[in-house]
Amino acid sequence: MLKVVVFTGAGISAESGIKTFRGSDGLWENYKIEEVATPEAWVNDPRKVLDFYNQRREQVRKAKPNNAHKALVKLEEKFDVTIITQNIDDLHSRAGSKKIVHLHGEIMKSRSTLKPYKVYDIKGSTLNYNDVCDMGAQLRPHIVWFGESVPNMELAYEITNKADIFIVIGTSLTVYPAAGLVEFARKESAKYVIDPDKIPMGLMDGVEHIMMNASEGTSILVKKLLEGYIKGRFKSLMQLDFGYYYL
Repeated sequence: MLKVVVFTGAGISAESGIKTFRGSDGLWENYKIEEVATPEAWVNDPRKVLDFYNQRREQVRKAKPNNAHKALVKLEEKFDVTIITQNIDDLHSRAGSKKIVHLHGEIMKSRSTLKPYKVYDIKGSTLNYNDVCDMGAQLRPHIVWFGESVPNMELAYEITNKADIFIVIGTSLTVYPAAGLVEFARKESAKYVIDPDKIPMGLMDGVEHIMMNASEGTSILVKKLLEGYIKGRFKSLMQLDFGYYYL
């Protein structure tokens, strides 16, 4: 079964109503990053950090998976699909995707400040000061903050390097180290970028840029890939509406 790796960013969730990082109407513009999204912020004012993420968590709870999330689930009918996401929301899992790697954490979970491997689901929208783990330590958002390492990065590199088809959806490819993921896609892999804006491709060559929003572009690409599978055309040069590639 051909391996499809999909790398998603804020653009895919924006269509579900989740405000983008530093968007013109986003929550981030009301806060300085260093005040809510760094280890230092947590030490200086944990209540403010918790309040910020409680607001974002409530926003995520109200959002619903859109057609892009749903189309990627449909792709699993014929392909081995892994989602690697920069997003901290749970929309991919709620849509039904089975294999998801979260690079920057998961907002619907908390973790112990004493033992980081102790991770808990958050019931509802609120994580409070004095909410503790089973060892009595304060719980913090299960988020990778600025200045912290990205634990799943090596796993993401390994998965990307095995992709037969690599798809990038809704990310500006400017936030590192995650943006460097594209450089691990093999030269012979089919590569697609779905985004209405021009974005830097770095060292990734042979890319078809589908200049559409996430829902429209993903739905069309998934349909074409499934049609190609059904016709048994993946062993030779194949033409989609977006171009040619070898598999």
